[in-house]
Amino acid sequence: MPKTITLRLSDEDYQRFLSFAKADNRPIANAIETLALRQLDELLFVDTFEMEEISADKDLLKRLKTGSEQARTMKGRFVE
Repeated sequence: MPKTITLRLSDEDYQRFLSFAKADNRPIANAIETLALRQLDELLFVDTFEMEEISADKDLLKRLKTGSEQARTMKGRFVE
């Protein structure tokens, strides 16, 4: 079920979102949601090119597997 939130924006930021919404022919709420979801996708997921680079790096994959096993068994050390 959709949720409603309140978002406080400066006049300048509101105008920026409004300009984007008008240019993209969509309501401002939908424009803000679309931009937020795009940003999340960029931050949370790896694109195909990056995934190919990661998959090709055998040393990295070995270290990731070791780290994953250590985390699962609660061994190893935490590095900040």
